[in-house]
Amino acid sequence: MRRSVRFTRLLGGILAMVLMMSLAGCGADEQPATEQPPAQPTEAAADPSLQTVLDRGELIVGLAPFYAPFESTNEKTKEIEGFDVDLATAIAEKMGVKATFKGAEWQGLLGGLEKGDYDVLVTCMSKKEAAEANVEFSDVYYLLDDVIIVAKGNPKGIMGKADLKDKVVGVQLGSGSEQIGDALKDEVGFKDLKKYKLTQDAMNDLKAGRIDAVLAGEAFAVEQSKVDPSFEVVGEPLESAEIVAVFPKGATSLVEEFNKHLAAVRADGTYDALVAKWLTVQQ
Repeated sequence: MRRSVRFTRLLGGILAMVLMMSLAGCGADEQPATEQPPAQPTEAAADPSLQTVLDRGELIVGLAPFYAPFESTNEKTKEIEGFDVDLATAIAEKMGVKATFKGAEWQGLLGGLEKGDYDVLVTCMSKKEAAEANVEFSDVYYLLDDVIIVAKGNPKGIMGKADLKDKVVGVQLGSGSEQIGDALKDEVGFKDLKKYKLTQDAMNDLKAGRIDAVLAGEAFAVEQSKVDPSFEVVGEPLESAEIVAVFPKGATSLVEEFNKHLAAVRADGTYDALVAKWLTVQQ
């Protein structure tokens, strides 16, 4: 009887140990729940700029149509035309979308881009002009010289920037020419630097004799000389500006696509044909 009791107790102890080991083993196999890392946004979700344009089938281009031959409104057709218009249209076609142009005042373009009014600005804007804005740039698509424009016959004898001393000089607000004028005002000693909403307004004052010279892009000066022989360009170029397309900050996929097709229109001869059409003085 005693031997039977001992055996029963021993067997019960062994069974209990086996059960405890089994339970411990099951617990060891269970892994604590871990939090999954948050899903990273896809490239398209992080930068939808290109996909938005492709889905819409339309590239919305902002410009100021007051600066022939880059962009201006045709008086007969009322359509916006010019080098920038044709270039943006050619690039949009290669992207497989339509280019739609929205005209605005020059001074409001960067603000409109930031608000989402446009996908891109193609409006003879230089890196320097847009440098303080929170934007992306395309590759340079044109180098534009800033020059001195005077009345025909050069009545004030202005041959270069040194001759602008004690003269009244006109520039367009918000332009690269304004930045050049600001720098030269103290260096040369202008009598006054008058700032206008449009370069054309400055040209009107120059023709009326209210100012002595205008600082502007050479292509604009050439265009003015075609439609009005009252002006001429004098001296050496003051500065060469890098003209670019301007995009909202972060729109890198759209910038890359634009640059790809800008290179394509250069390669296939389209770009050279547009330069010859709009930006070359016909002899």
